[in-house]
Formats: sequence, structure tokens, C-alpha cells
Amino acid sequence: MKFHVLTLGLLASLAQAKPSRRSTIQKRASITDVGTGFASLNGGTTGGGSATPVTVSDYAGLVAAVAGVEPKVVIITGPIEHSGEPVNIGSHTTLVGADSSVVLTGFGLLIRENKNVIVRNIAVAKVPATNGDAVGMQYAENVWLDHMDLSGDMNSEKDFYDGLCDITRKSSYVTLSNSYIHNHWKGSLIGHSDDNAAEDTGFLKVTQNNNYWQNVGSRTPSLRFGQAHIYNSYFEATDDGINVRQGAQVLVESNVFDGTEKPLYSVDQGGAVESDNVWGAGENTVPAGTLTTVEYPYELLGSGSVIASVVGTAGNTLTFATDGTVTGAPPRKGNETDTYAPPGGYTPVTPPPEYPEGNVPTTLVTSAAPAKTEPPTEGYEPTPPKTEEGKKEKPPVPQSSTYQPTPKPVEAKKEAPVPETTTYDATPMPVY
Repeated sequence: MKFHVLTLGLLASLAQAKPSRRSTIQKRASITDVGTGFASLNGGTTGGGSATPVTVSDYAGLVAAVAGVEPKVVIITGPIEHSGEPVNIGSHTTLVGADSSVVLTGFGLLIRENKNVIVRNIAVAKVPATNGDAVGMQYAENVWLDHMDLSGDMNSEKDFYDGLCDITRKSSYVTLSNSYIHNHWKGSLIGHSDDNAAEDTGFLKVTQNNNYWQNVGSRTPSLRFGQAHIYNSYFEATDDGINVRQGAQVLVESNVFDGTEKPLYSVDQGGAVESDNVWGAGENTVPAGTLTTVEYPYELLGSGSVIASVVGTAGNTLTFATDGTVTGAPPRKGNETDTYAPPGGYTPVTPPPEYPEGNVPTTLVTSAAPAKTEPPTEGYEPTPPKTEEGKKEKPPVPQSSTYQPTPKPVEAKKEAPVPETTTYDATPMPVY
């Protein structure tokens, strides 16, 4: 391959100097992709690796395929509807949806007392609270959720559904990336109780990046005790934004908030470091924090490029063949006419090899430190969760004057009481 002298100079400067802007590049996906963000630390997240893929098409088949601790790659080939308990995914698993038709309705996914799990390209919808969260984690370690579509509806009572992505009870080294989180009262709870400091402190390390949050009532996310890195994401018509609580620390970079009264706030001892964010009609009210860097490489879009890059590509937009290869990445199902969908759909391309693994880059940030080679193993003693105190819903907030995105129809919200509920807690399982 030939490079122009100027091109080589620019590549060298990225590796040696201060981060600089460049055009958006989307990394090509593969069934053997490994976890990014915090999921790349603590020994890394590889899922089932190169295990021979198996396909499933119903609830019973899915339950059986993801059980156990041996390496496995499971591909869901179509929609599954079921009312019942969540599917507990065993350690060393890669679980993907074959295409945008893969929607799990009425039941969720659970990673409990398991580790090294990858879940990609799956929609989970309308999971009643009696059946758990859309995706829940308890005592989980090294989990990568990527290209997920998580939703409920805003016409039911607030507590009819629970969380869309709840990360609780000492879970850590988790990344949620390139996902569409929408039409739900409760988004993502990281840390389930104010009284769980003894168990959660030192854990709950979470990356959330390149996500599209739309029409979500609260918890985008709500974080206790842990550390979160939130970047390259678009928050549209979310009542509340990022809630930093109980000593939690967040690093917030290159995000856009549209119609959020409290985009970044804390009412009980949280801290935040932020840069290049568009707050819209709200503002950052969190005291200065201490999380200034993270121990992995990542790449920033810049707030001016977030909307066009995230809308239409976030969600279950990939297409995997049954042998695990990626055959394409069409626009999100039902989103072909979306205002911000790229003309002709989403076409991934391969980035230059000089850049490290990442998500939709324009700014390269390198602060990686050596990761641990072996995650700790220890027993778990669950403690009862505590119901969170409620909070009042906020009235609609006018759009920011700093940019004017084309209005899009948003599902009407039904006013309802807003007490928080406890997260799903299954019967304890043996530790692997």
C-alpha cells in the first residue's frame, strides 16, 4: 500500500503528539471482535473466541446454548417472544443476533456470577419488571454489550417495566457501546442501593460510548460508587441525564444533549470531569471530579459530529452470517427514513492499521496502562437490595439554541408516579 508523505506524517503525529481531529471511520465488525473500553481491561473480554458458532431460534434453545462455562458462540436467527425469567448467560460466551429481525420480547438477558461475555446486535423489548431487566448484571465481570436496541414503552405505568441495562452488585469492567436506548422510563442503573457501598466500592467500572438515547425518563445512567466513562453519545428528549451519586466519578466527553433539563447533575456527593459537551437547555452542576483519564485507548468524534455519526448506526444494525462472518450493516430496522440516517444506509469500512481498536473515531486518546492478566476469583454473598427513593418528573424543556436538529416525532409520555424499584435478584448460583 502506498502512502503520501503528508499522510505518513499525520499518522506519526497522531501516535506521538496531542490528539487531533480527523474524519469519521467506522471499524468493520467480526464475530471474534473483543471488548472495548473498561471491558478491555482486567484480562480483556473475548467471549467465546473462535469457538464454532451454533444457531438458535427459540427460547428453550437459547437457554441451553448459552449455559455453562465452556467457550461458545451462539447466533440467534430470528425473533423470539416469551414471557418468563431472563436467560442467564454463562461465562466465555459470545451471543449475537443474525440481523435486525432478532428481537427478544417479554424476557431479558442476565449475566449473573459469570464473566467474559459478549452480547451484540440484539434488540430486547418490553420486558415486564416481574421478568427482570432487559439486560441485567449481578456479580458480573468483563461484559461487552454492543449494537443493542433496548426499549419498552412510555404508555405503561413507570414501574411496569424495570431497567433497560442495570449493572449492579459488584459487577465491573463493563462496556455498552453503539446502542439505541429508547422509549422507556428507566434507562441504566449502575449500583442499585445507597446502602451497598461495602460491596460496590472499587467495582462498577463502566464505559458507555457511541450510544443514542431517545425518549428516556431517567437514569442515562444513574451511577453510585463506581467509575463511568461516557463519550460520543446523543441524548434526545431525555427527562434527566447523567446522575452521579454516592461518591461516583465520571469522565464525560463529546456528548450532545437535546431537551434535557439536567444533563449532568448530582444531589449526593458525585464528581465529574467533562469536555466538549453540548448541554442544550441545561448545564453541568456536578462538582469537579477526579477521573481525568482511563487506562485504555479510545477515540472521540467531537460533539459537532456526534448526531450524524450515532443516529442510524447505533442499534442492532449489523448482519452476521450463520458461520459468524459479517455480511453487512444496514440501517436500523424501522429507521430507514430517519432524519439523520446516512444516505444509502450504514456501510462499515476498515480503518488504517496505524490506529488502535476503537469506536467511530476522530480524536485519538491514548492513556492505556497494562491490564491485569488474571481477574480475581472470590465468593459472593448477596445482600438484599434497597428500593430507591422516588423523584418527580420534570416538565418538557425547550431545545438548545446552539444547534437545531430537525424535529422528530417522539412517543407520548404518560404522567405517572416515579418511585424507583429494585433490580432483579435471582437465586444465588455457584461461582465460576
